[in-house]
Amino acid sequence: MQQGSLVKPHLRRIGRQFYLQPTLQVARQLIGKFLVRRLNDEILIGQIVEVEAYLGEKDPASHAYNGMTRRNEAMFKNGGHLYVYFTYGMHFCCNVVTEEAGVGHAVLLRAAEPVQGVKTMARHRGIRLTSEHAKRNLCNGPAKLCEAFGIGREENGVDLCTGNLWLAEEKFLEMPVAVARTTRIGITQGTLHKWRFHMKGNPYVSKGKPV
Repeated sequence: MQQGSLVKPHLRRIGRQFYLQPTLQVARQLIGKFLVRRLNDEILIGQIVEVEAYLGEKDPASHAYNGMTRRNEAMFKNGGHLYVYFTYGMHFCCNVVTEEAGVGHAVLLRAAEPVQGVKTMARHRGIRLTSEHAKRNLCNGPAKLCEAFGIGREENGVDLCTGNLWLAEEKFLEMPVAVARTTRIGITQGTLHKWRFHMKGNPYVSKGKPV
């Protein structure tokens, strides 16, 4: 195994029960958790610093607002699966499915702070790591995050509780994470809901700054 290929020993995979909680509760608690992916003999890790919740039929901004389709079928799986969609004809974005099967709720992963496998993430993104600013640009947006982690159509519907793509948490969290809550970014409906959560003061949060 290459150096840096092992998951950090203080991290543990998150179990199914976490994802079955109410969606807004999951969204807030995702801040500070870790996205982990095994690619061949390497492990990529990023700390989640920004998310947005989408609440199915209650939410006109949600892909599941009008029910299940071929595109959004993964959103209706049991909590703990990944919903990946293609947007603007060029980008993938990924969402953590929440609650029981059939509900259609999910949380968009908007930004992460790279922790491990940074050089591989930069290669995926086509970025040269010449400065701290370049590193901050690796995963500071939902499409950038997917590109950095190599997440695409094949990952749609994968189970985060098994396999080579998962979410993890620290076994011993010394201090609680400071979380801010605002309206969501880049939508035209459901704009008043404060369903975006991000880590206060973290420089890896995406550039949008709603109130």
